[in-house]
Amino acid sequence: MSNQSSEETIPVDLRALAAWMDDIGLDRGPLGNVQLLAGGTQNVLLRFDRGGQAFVLRRPPLHLRKNSNDTMKREARVLEALTGSGVPHPQFIAGCEDEDVLGACFYLMAPVDGFNPANGLPQLHASDPAIRERMGYSYIEGMAALGAVDYNAAGLEGFGKPDGFLERQSTRWMKQLESYAAFDEWTGFRELPDVERIVSWLEDNLPQEFAPGIIHGDCHLANTMFAHDSAELAAFVDWELATIGDPLIDLGWVMATWADDHTPVVGDIKPWDGFPSLDELVAHYGKHSARGLDAVAWYGVLACFKLGAILEGTHARASAGKAPKETGNRLHAMTISLFERAHRLIAEN
Repeated sequence: MSNQSSEETIPVDLRALAAWMDDIGLDRGPLGNVQLLAGGTQNVLLRFDRGGQAFVLRRPPLHLRKNSNDTMKREARVLEALTGSGVPHPQFIAGCEDEDVLGACFYLMAPVDGFNPANGLPQLHASDPAIRERMGYSYIEGMAALGAVDYNAAGLEGFGKPDGFLERQSTRWMKQLESYAAFDEWTGFRELPDVERIVSWLEDNLPQEFAPGIIHGDCHLANTMFAHDSAELAAFVDWELATIGDPLIDLGWVMATWADDHTPVVGDIKPWDGFPSLDELVAHYGKHSARGLDAVAWYGVLACFKLGAILEGTHARASAGKAPKETGNRLHAMTISLFERAHRLIAEN
């Protein structure tokens, strides 16, 4: 977090923002304590005070990508829909779909009173394994609460395409991997552990039915915030991949990213001892969700395959000189590790 920023370094027209806030009836007054939390090539996050209230503005990067505005509108919609739910999330205040106001769609939310564990654990959490254990269980309880939300009652009808959702997954991510053949220098499938077996297993063991619900889409620990004074989850953040599908997809993401004897901690969270094991987390989800877990391994295998397929794209681009070679090699090693983890899950089931 930066100190208060000068207006010249803020990538947001503060006068236009204040005028828009006036127009929709929010408290008036000067915008104070303006801080740029994130910006540049990533989504812009701007914190400020007005009328005795703190706000965080979120908008796409200054150089818009193809779907930047649609993504921002979807984020705002899902956060607004979660208002009043038991799901830890940033409190939605207002959204703007008029791109002329600030040059892109944006929304306002309340700041989350918490910390991101990937940025380091505070003394309370770093000093007590029991606190870290509860952090893991609180994280899972929040995930189960999200999966229990009636998305139609919350106003999210049409937010995703749950019909055929699971059937589309293995084909979708296999096509993603195959698309990297466009980079002639990519080493291809020969270095990746038996991709065909993973895809065949996913197709042969496809869960036959599920109850659709809200999916966060990327809810590993680096996309969480925890309370400063307790072990409780304060919010899931970064909702840009949220959709309607099978909420067990989120649990599968945990199965792909949680540290085990073979896989390092995503976000390099230290100390790690005290956090529950993956089996303990899955069992805890089962205690807090009405969803059956008989096919839970399928979601873990899919998540390993999907995340690996995404990460391998950087390696393919790096092979062609379009991304840093060191980064490409590191993510390629992670892809191999994820595919090996998928094979271990398959062997156990």
